[in-house]
Amino acid sequence: MKIHEFQAKEIFSRYSIPVTKETVCYTTDEVCTASERLGYPVVVKAQVHAGGRGKAGGVKLARTLDDAKNAANQILGMDIKGYTVEKVLVAQGVKFNKEFYVGMTIDRNTKSVLFMASKEGGVEIEEVAKDNPEAILKFPIDPELGMAPFLARKIAFQLFDDFSLVKQGADLFQKLYKIFLDTDSSLVEINPLVITDDGNLLALDGKMNFDDNALFRQKEIEALNEPTEDEKKEIQAKESGLTYIRLDGNIGCMVNGAGLAMASMDVIKHFGGQPANFLDIGGSSNPQKVIDAMNLLTSDKNVKVIMINIFGGITRCDDVAKGLVTALEQLKMDIPIVIRLSGTNAEEGLRIIASQNLPVVGSLSEAAQEAIRLVNAM
Repeated sequence: MKIHEFQAKEIFSRYSIPVTKETVCYTTDEVCTASERLGYPVVVKAQVHAGGRGKAGGVKLARTLDDAKNAANQILGMDIKGYTVEKVLVAQGVKFNKEFYVGMTIDRNTKSVLFMASKEGGVEIEEVAKDNPEAILKFPIDPELGMAPFLARKIAFQLFDDFSLVKQGADLFQKLYKIFLDTDSSLVEINPLVITDDGNLLALDGKMNFDDNALFRQKEIEALNEPTEDEKKEIQAKESGLTYIRLDGNIGCMVNGAGLAMASMDVIKHFGGQPANFLDIGGSSNPQKVIDAMNLLTSDKNVKVIMINIFGGITRCDDVAKGLVTALEQLKMDIPIVIRLSGTNAEEGLRIIASQNLPVVGSLSEAAQEAIRLVNAM
């Protein structure tokens, strides 16, 4: 789960990490009022769950009321990587002389939190990692020791020359680590962390992601969730006992079992096709799950063909077939379907399918190739 910059900085502020004075605005008039109150210059920043806002024109400096009004008119309603900007953050302009990057994430190799820092702040860390990887300092944090004072100072000494900044940095890093643990984060970033003209550290931007599996104990954070349409479908699928992830292809996949689902997608790619989703109906023999799955697949306008690959173990092929027939009666869809059934009660399932004159193939390879043929014939 992601939250917006202004929400991340509100959390930073609770832990006494210094942030800019700022206001969230939803209209041009609100931007103008906030700008006058904060005093110029101000920075108007789009609030969307996407990086690269500056490059997309979603961050603008305003030195006058007219600048703020123009910035609001340009940013509100604009599209940034598929997200429509509905709100902006108006932040007080700050003079600074140096930018840094600091962040934390989970490192599965060391099974610990990894603290990352760089003197090249202010740009996307992915670019730094690609063009100049040695500029990123990495420090695994022992889970038993945590962000101990000696480690915080060690990191700070590698970033800052002034001892006053070292003390500030060490304190800030310890607070950031506490935030990471307290909120069940999977990512916390300050980019840029700046040195202001009066010699203080300040978080100009903030980013936080959270472990979805821990949201049950983070109710305050869960309340901040603004799921996209795709994420809403994933939530809906989970409530129906399905596992669904939307992809960019055009062949909708319905499979039972995560391993078989991955294999099905791999085979489609192997033969030159593009899977539109990962959809695992699980091991249940409830026909309603098939109906729910078909509803999910047909709601994706990119899906041109549906490939159903069922290997019955716990899942009974006849129940899948019954659910499919019921779903087709309800949906009255015109999307071509390719079906492969094998395993428990496959013979009865195939008989039900045959009674509806639906196409059946004998293997996963045949199913993938037939689905691709149908897509190419359109």
